[in-house]
This record gives sequence, structure tokens and C-alpha cells, in this order.
Amino acid sequence: MDDVDPSLDRALERRIGELLDARAAEASICPSEAARAVDPEGWRDLMPAARAAAGRLAAAGDVEVTQGGAVVDVATARGPVRIRRPR
Repeated sequence: MDDVDPSLDRALERRIGELLDARAAEASICPSEAARAVDPEGWRDLMPAARAAAGRLAAAGDVEVTQGGAVVDVATARGPVRIRRPR
């Protein structure tokens, strides 16, 4: 994803918030859920953008990105991560 698409970034950020709002307060989501909600057919290509959206929301204090239950920096985390509301 070399080209930055601000409308796509906003859509992913919005969808992350909507998915979390629809869950129990302690629940988390996978970035792929947001990517699938934005583009059900091409969601795999959106995964880097979905992780970046989670990182922006985490930097703003709106969410936490976790791996194995511990808060991590999504920019340096390798492998699957989860997104949750701050605890």
C-alpha cells in the first residue's frame, strides 16, 4: 500500500471504533475484522492499513493494541494483535 488514502484510513479508524462499541467493554477485536468490514473481498490487502489505523488510535489514547494480553506498539509487534478500549 504505497498510496495513502485518507478516506480509507478514516473508514478503518471509524470501523474499529464501531466494532468496539458493539462489544462488551472488556472485549477486543482483530484488525482483520475492521478490514473485512471495509472491504469484504479485498480485506487482506487492507491489513497493513488496518494495523496502522489501530496504531493511530492507540497514539491518540482511544484504544490499546495487545499481543498475548500485554499492550504493545503495533508498529514493532510481529504477528497477530488485538485491539481493545483502554483499561
